[in-house]
Amino acid sequence: MSAVLIVLIVFAGLVLSLAIVGGTILMSIRLRHGGLSKKDRQQQVDEAEMIQEIYSGLSKMEERIDALETILMDRSGKEKEA
Repeated sequence: MSAVLIVLIVFAGLVLSLAIVGGTILMSIRLRHGGLSKKDRQQQVDEAEMIQEIYSGLSKMEERIDALETILMDRSGKEKEA
């Protein structure tokens, strides 16, 4: 019984070590090739473009708000003078 247990432990250790070595090799290959698939890279590009569009829209909105504030301040100043 103990011989069978020893053989199972040794076999499991070999399988585990082969899995670790194989996983390490696969991860190093993926990292060498950029780490991302073409689909993932395209998604990142799309997300970056979307964020840039949002930023641009927010900048334009800020300019509009500043212009509206100026208009409102001018109107309230004229009302106080009159």
